[in-house]
Amino acid sequence: MVMSFQFPAYFTAIFIITRVMSIMKISKPLDVHHKDIRAVDLATKLSVDPSAIESASRDFGGIVKAEPEAVLHPSAPQDIAALIKFSYSNSVPFGIAAKGHGHSVRGQAMAENGVVVDMRSMANKRRNGTGIRVSIDRLYADVGGEQLWIDVLNATLEYGLAPVSWTDYLYLTVGGTLSNAGISGQTFRYGPQISNVLEMDVITGKADFLTCSPRMNSELFYAVLGGLGQFGIITRARIPLQPAPKRVKWVRLLYDDFSSFTKDQELLISKNGRKDKSALDYLEGSLLMDQGSPDNWRSSFFPHKDHPKIISLITKHGIIYCLEIVKHYDDRTKHSVDKEMKQVLQGLNYMPGFMFGKDVGYEEFLNRVRSGELKLKSQGLWDVPHPWLNLFIPKSQISDFNNGVFRGIVLERNITTGPVLVYPMNRQKWDDRMSAVIPDEEIFYTVGFLHSSGFDTWEAFEDQNKDIMRFCNKTGIMVKQYLPHYSTKEEWVHHFGSKWKVFQHRKYQFDPRMLLSPGQRIFNNN
Repeated sequence: MVMSFQFPAYFTAIFIITRVMSIMKISKPLDVHHKDIRAVDLATKLSVDPSAIESASRDFGGIVKAEPEAVLHPSAPQDIAALIKFSYSNSVPFGIAAKGHGHSVRGQAMAENGVVVDMRSMANKRRNGTGIRVSIDRLYADVGGEQLWIDVLNATLEYGLAPVSWTDYLYLTVGGTLSNAGISGQTFRYGPQISNVLEMDVITGKADFLTCSPRMNSELFYAVLGGLGQFGIITRARIPLQPAPKRVKWVRLLYDDFSSFTKDQELLISKNGRKDKSALDYLEGSLLMDQGSPDNWRSSFFPHKDHPKIISLITKHGIIYCLEIVKHYDDRTKHSVDKEMKQVLQGLNYMPGFMFGKDVGYEEFLNRVRSGELKLKSQGLWDVPHPWLNLFIPKSQISDFNNGVFRGIVLERNITTGPVLVYPMNRQKWDDRMSAVIPDEEIFYTVGFLHSSGFDTWEAFEDQNKDIMRFCNKTGIMVKQYLPHYSTKEEWVHHFGSKWKVFQHRKYQFDPRMLLSPGQRIFNNN
């Protein structure tokens, strides 16, 4: 009875892995006589099902398509290590890409003719189905790389705790954001998410399964954070926590003058100590343009009765600049928060009569993008192309960028249909030992063009993106891409600048056969 069950499963597994090996032109034979158990176990988790292949060949960007030969559905990190070892040991290795929730926008998590690892397969199979362990005494959470930040929030809030650095959208995996940086309105004060990691478990491109931290395997630790998946796959991250607030005071202020807008932002982020009670907890800025409603899919904020006067302002000025700030509070500070917020607003040069406020729960604020996502999904407008462009601009050149891009290219083309973000960060909150690349100035701005388009119109946004980059290059604006996308080695070398030699050295050290994240097209762009 046992034998009649095991043999069909065994031979089915042999068939699958042999087929994958044949497709990939891998010549290493399976040791069928001795039953290569590891290979067989791996094969049972590899899928060549057309629906799995189709899902792994697309991403949120909706622009790039690259089909893998198979998809791995791991049940534990050891399955990922086995796959990497299998490729690493072959004379002709295949590329391997870790895919979280699929929110890359340029095919970065794809592996054409290779294998895509579906990280979310582990989400409900580890640590009693949670993948998140909270240490109340030591104030950290051990989190699987496959876990979504929304689940981290919910799990830690059960203990009255929370991480301090977030992304605007919470349905992203921990491993995914840590491979880039993870930025939002908290970054000016707490740094990006990569600056808020205590240690990690990482599987390198040599299939080494290592724990790393600033004190242990530190070279790997700093390489992986912001490393675009080039050095290893994050399977666990230890995230520091602090007591979570209960609610937030959420304010938006409107400006018709860019200089006043940026000066106020820079003034506000100058108070950025983690323990500075007078500091804000969140600051972002954005553009309001002629798009119909002054709200967008990222959040509905402005009272409907005020929409006409806001739209009138936009019509008059072309662009209105919106400053968005937040102050947390709890039962202990609820009687003083209004006074503190009033002190923050004193001396700011926003337009009189154009201050808008809300008082909402902490979780509702952090998850503010979700309602917009669900609305767009219900209208069939979420799974569309997203030709995004995310940039870092030095403070000294942000005015030139406003004049040439916002008030030049963007207004002239008049096609922008999604949110456009613009807000400052403090360089001191970043760790230059990490792989992430930012401008050299102490204060720099992030600018995000979060376009949504039709399936037949995304190229117009791509043309605008190229115009923006050409303008920056022509005028000498020292721009750095966030979530970078380049097609040549020369462009990547220019992007990394002084970090290139270290980045390249780390690649040879941790992934010498160039297996990992081929979709980034850094070392395999010929």
